[in-house]
Amino acid sequence: MSEQQDTPSQVFILSGQSNMAGRGGVIANHHKKIWDGIVPPECESHPAILRLSADLRWETAAVPLHADIDAGKACGVGPGMSFANSVRDRLCGGGSGAIGLVPCAVGGTAIGEWARGEQLYENMVRRAKESVRSGGVGTAEIIKCLLWYQGESDTSTERDAGAYREKMEKLIYNVREDLGLPDLPVIQVSLALGGNKYLEKVREAQLCMKMANLVCVDAKGLKLEADNIHLCTEAQIKLGQMLADAYLSNFVSLNSLSSSS
Repeated sequence: MSEQQDTPSQVFILSGQSNMAGRGGVIANHHKKIWDGIVPPECESHPAILRLSADLRWETAAVPLHADIDAGKACGVGPGMSFANSVRDRLCGGGSGAIGLVPCAVGGTAIGEWARGEQLYENMVRRAKESVRSGGVGTAEIIKCLLWYQGESDTSTERDAGAYREKMEKLIYNVREDLGLPDLPVIQVSLALGGNKYLEKVREAQLCMKMANLVCVDAKGLKLEADNIHLCTEAQIKLGQMLADAYLSNFVSLNSLSSSS
């Protein structure tokens, strides 16, 4: 593990299920899944990109970001490092601070498991609060965005798919309230095409949500691994860049950049 680093000036929460945790480059090896260890150039570490570890320490971010969060599973390339490298020059130009990533995603989890009071939700909020605890006055504004990719586990039954929109909207409301950030930007990924029966119903719910400061990035067409569920490494890189474009175009102004530099 890397040594404890200084706190970042801008924090991004990465949450959801396995496609946010990252399964790019995960392969079968003697009946066991492992990551192939290949780090694409777009996902390389940088001194200005930090991650909050499971034990709440800032360290230099590296693939796989969720190795100690999505515990017991083979984590590989996700969208987080590609996102961070894509926004780094724009947000940290001239050496103005560092980007902090707070990984919270856990594979195989349904939206109901992210309700307020549930362990996953409470852990996400706790980690988000801890990420800014030592940053000084006005630390709430350091948390810039929640990046969310989840929903595959809600596509198996019509009932689950039909309840998705209401539960996701409630999650966004609760996170904003519990962090004291009523305008917190949220970028949600709508599901890539897969095999489950009610996937389109969940995709429709994701694409149709209308909330302030909520943007949806569509993963449709991104290449999946052979399991027809998880994005391949190439697709994860692309998704990270799509998330970066969405954040920069919707939530970053030239005025805010000049005032922070």
